[in-house]
Amino acid sequence: MKNYFLGIFFTSMLFTSCKTDKVTELEVVKLVETTKSWDGTTLPKYLDGQPKVTILKIVVPPKTTLKLHKHNEINAGVLLKGELTVVSEQKDTLYLKAGDPIVEIVNTWHYGKNETTEPAEIIVFYAGVEGTPITTLKDGGHHH
Repeated sequence: MKNYFLGIFFTSMLFTSCKTDKVTELEVVKLVETTKSWDGTTLPKYLDGQPKVTILKIVVPPKTTLKLHKHNEINAGVLLKGELTVVSEQKDTLYLKAGDPIVEIVNTWHYGKNETTEPAEIIVFYAGVEGTPITTLKDGGHHH
């Protein structure tokens, strides 16, 4: 008899929580609007040329530090899962947790690192021009 009532209780809890999860109105949340990158530097003018937009999903494995690199064009993203730390060559540091936006520094050497035991997943939008690499590695080479 006890199990029967617990079953009804948990079933009603399940249906109650489902009802509250229904979205009935449009919700718009501005995560960031800025003319500056995360370190306070004013964003540069957009590059001249044929505009090219790139959207990347980047997954940084646990306990991983990325190579020192820079971006030649304006880019911004949102960390979807995990935690990520971004460090500039000048040692300015940004700590991101899931849901946080980032407006990346442009033409400044930096790297990201995931110091946790879970993967960090970020979506990054690049507003560039055709023929310009998205990322330049300090030790040479490009990621397109």
